[in-house]
Amino acid sequence: MSDPKFTDDHEWARMDDGSVVTVGITAFAQDQLGEVVFVELPKVGSSVGQGDEAAVVESVKAAGEVKSPVSGEIVAVNEALVDNPALVNEDPVGEGWFYKVKVEDDSEFASLMEQTAYDQFVEGLA
Repeated sequence: MSDPKFTDDHEWARMDDGSVVTVGITAFAQDQLGEVVFVELPKVGSSVGQGDEAAVVESVKAAGEVKSPVSGEIVAVNEALVDNPALVNEDPVGEGWFYKVKVEDDSEFASLMEQTAYDQFVEGLA
C-alpha cells in the first residue's frame, strides 16, 4: 500500500496493490463540508476518466462532487457510507473511503500531489 496522493479538488488516492486505487476526500474537504449526511457512490463496473465526477457527498452546509483522481473501472464501493455517511467525518482517510478504481494508466496516479505539496496547496488557500 502506497502513501496517499492528492488532487487539487481535495481527493486522496492510495495505490493498494499495484493497480487498484482507493479514493476518498481529504480531512480538509470534510472539514469544509461539515457534517456529512448523504453519499451517492458510483456503480461497480462503471468507468471513470481522470477528473470525472464519480460520487456525490452532501453535508448540512453544502453538496459536492468527488472527482476521480485516475481513469479506470470502479471495482468496489464503500457500502458502509450509505448507512453511515458520518464515517467520512470520523475517518476521512481510512474507513470513510468512497470507492476503488482499477487504474488504466499508472502515470495518472504518479502525477498526483505528494503529501508535502498538498499541505502547501492547502496552506495557500487560507
